[in-house]
Amino acid sequence: MKRLGIMAAVHEEIAQLLRDMEEMQTHRIGMRDYHVGTLHGQPCVVVLARMGKVAAAASTVTLLREFEVDRLVFSGLAGGVANEARIGDVVVGDELLHHDLDASPLFPRFEVPLLGRSRLAADAELTQQLAVAASAYLEEDWGGDILPATRDAFGLSQPRLHRGLIISGDQFVDAGAEVGRLRDLVPEALCVEMEGAAVAQICHEYEARFAVIRTVSDRADDAAFHDFNRFLEEVASLYSAGILKRMLQMQA
Repeated sequence: MKRLGIMAAVHEEIAQLLRDMEEMQTHRIGMRDYHVGTLHGQPCVVVLARMGKVAAAASTVTLLREFEVDRLVFSGLAGGVANEARIGDVVVGDELLHHDLDASPLFPRFEVPLLGRSRLAADAELTQQLAVAASAYLEEDWGGDILPATRDAFGLSQPRLHRGLIISGDQFVDAGAEVGRLRDLVPEALCVEMEGAAVAQICHEYEARFAVIRTVSDRADDAAFHDFNRFLEEVASLYSAGILKRMLQMQA
């Protein structure tokens, strides 16, 4: 039986998915719990990958090799890099890049050694399905899920969907100077996070389908850590559950 693998870096982003999962069985492998069951009519495996590229890569390999997963979605938070990526917006990645990878002069900066590429393309069909689900969620469900007090607290208005380049690195970006440096290095970057490019690299090497979706929680500047947990619980976790529910129902 082929399954969809769903990953996130923090527990709140999968908590509602686990509550909705039917016939769930949990398998402990490599200090991670892989939850196997049916989610909105589709066979799925849900795992808390934890933060960082190594953790994401380890979880991805296990999903592919142990659970007959033929496609994966990573859902989580990100800091906005592009000016148009506002807090509360959603970014679906068409391409992923390791912004902290530099094996020069042996290889060009950002290029993954021996793969001959720096940008790793997400699966077009799965990414389109995720984008359609995200767009529908933002247009039809967002207003009912996010409380007015939460919108006021974070200055949220009607959120928008963006598609393009997501960059990943093993650091939490929370300084304006660092964001400026990333904009200069990778002008096309929409947002920055800590896992997506690792998932993309493993899936490229295993010829597996994947997609990455991120909710912009901050502007990756000096205020990035302020109210992070509240945003996670009151905004991002609802986005993840709502968007993935729509996507799974589309595939039924």
